[in-house]
Amino acid sequence: MTPMGSGGEPDIDGERLLRRLRELSAFGRTAEGGITRPGFSEAGRQADAFLIDQARRANLHAEVDAAGNVLFGRAAIDRTRPALLLGSHLDTVVNGGWLDGAYGVVSALEVVQVLAERHIDLDCDVVAIAFANEEGALFPQAFWGSMVAAGLLGSLPGPPADHEGRPLAPALALAGGDLDALPSAVWPPPSVRGYLELHIEQGPILDAGPERIGIVDAITGRAVLAVDLIGEAAHAGTTPLNARADALLGAAHLVIATRELAAQGLCHVASVGHLQVEPNSANTLAGHARLLVDLRDADAARLTKAEDTVRDQAGSIAARLGLGVRCRRMVRSEPAAMDAGIRRHIAGSAAALGLAARVMSSGAGHDAQIMAGITPTGMIFVPSIGGVSHVPQEDTAPADLLAGARVLLGATLRLLACPDRRNGYRP
Repeated sequence: MTPMGSGGEPDIDGERLLRRLRELSAFGRTAEGGITRPGFSEAGRQADAFLIDQARRANLHAEVDAAGNVLFGRAAIDRTRPALLLGSHLDTVVNGGWLDGAYGVVSALEVVQVLAERHIDLDCDVVAIAFANEEGALFPQAFWGSMVAAGLLGSLPGPPADHEGRPLAPALALAGGDLDALPSAVWPPPSVRGYLELHIEQGPILDAGPERIGIVDAITGRAVLAVDLIGEAAHAGTTPLNARADALLGAAHLVIATRELAAQGLCHVASVGHLQVEPNSANTLAGHARLLVDLRDADAARLTKAEDTVRDQAGSIAARLGLGVRCRRMVRSEPAAMDAGIRRHIAGSAAALGLAARVMSSGAGHDAQIMAGITPTGMIFVPSIGGVSHVPQEDTAPADLLAGARVLLGATLRLLACPDRRNGYRP
């Protein structure tokens, strides 16, 4: 292969990259200045269409697979050919930031376009992917697209539905997918030479230090439990305290108990960020409350223990308050180590660009941890200003955005030049 195009080392088009990011941020823009672009929403479809148009204008191929993932390459995607995959996701949380996920997709597209423009001779395909529904903000099946790509069809919920019980199939069809054809979106592991994901850190470590590049060594595991507490709706003014079956009171106790899990060292972090109450009336006791409990830890056994503890606590609270209880797992993503050989190539790319880098773990979940189950995988971080993410204030300095994309391009070229890709990309 030829690692260089004519006229010197290939480089990204920084102005094009930043322009695409700014224009992409218009889809799902909220009055508060954030982005609400959940997977399989109208705003999500608009974002997909924008990047598909950008790719086709650049004479690249773009398509949507059965899972709703958007793929970009030099030519039609052929899963029987060897391929290096680059990507992230375009969906957001409610009123989230403009870079989470989107930065990695736009940068991956930029790398594919640069390789095509420079006519760099490759012995495998390089495919950029926008994985569908990583966040699970509307349809709670987080990591949907990467789980399908990795062949984890048996781990997907069935039938998949949104938080209101509406089925996924029609929304997926609108996005260009097909629930009945999911096997066609699976990437056979022998054909995938590796996966690289560029992402903002979403935490304060890089922003507080001298390094501009983070080389991820491991990604924390995550479990999400849906807990339904079933009480009895009743008049708030006439029902005696000792005759109440108040589901919201049970939810309040469980929120506090969840926080204590982490405070007691039973897992790294534990949170409740989603609560539905029925009938949700100021003068009526809640007859039903649903919580989504988010648990994270880098150790799979500890994560399982935390899940079991939440179930036990929910049962104990329900028994004490005279409530019914149901608890089911919505999401389980295992902790994942990043490939040591790919980490060395990322470090080499950063060093060649004169960028200081540090090895660090990710407290947030990413599609990379799903892909690590089928192929050598690496992640690159750039600083998040103030360490904030999933909020409208989410931001990264333009210089850091460009630096991360250049590291992604350099690491891609190093991976493609590596003589032994079958064994962790050892140089």
